[in-house]
Amino acid sequence: MAPTLEGMGYELVRVAVTGRDRPTVQIMADRTDAAPITVEDCEAISRALGAVIDVEDPIKGEWQLEVSSPGIDRPLTRPKDWNRYAGHLVRAELNEMLDGRKRFSGTVLGAEAAHARMRLDDGSEVALPLADIRRARLVLTDALIAATATRPRTN
Repeated sequence: MAPTLEGMGYELVRVAVTGRDRPTVQIMADRTDAAPITVEDCEAISRALGAVIDVEDPIKGEWQLEVSSPGIDRPLTRPKDWNRYAGHLVRAELNEMLDGRKRFSGTVLGAEAAHARMRLDDGSEVALPLADIRRARLVLTDALIAATATRPRTN
């Protein structure tokens, strides 16, 4: 899927499959030019990836496809996301315990290849193993809204 998206000028942010009887494949994508995703972008991605999924047939039986933008309070799934949103608030949950806990809340400091860094609410810093992050999502704040409003727009 990622190569198809890249060829169209998009980047894959997240893929999730939910449901059992008729699974839903949820795709989140960003534009490579950093402009906001439009409805037309979602339609184009849906057509292209729907065809890829039909041909590769990874899901037996009926399935449904949902394509969306990550939104303002987006998930942080890649090191570049952690670096791009440094200074903003995040909530993260790990698959395994780290320092006696799985849930962390604080300010994004950035990421390297294997770890995402945060300043926790108590002022300490932690490096979360990227491979162990179950979910990490930005917290909607006025600062995040203002930063997102300054992104380039197309249309």
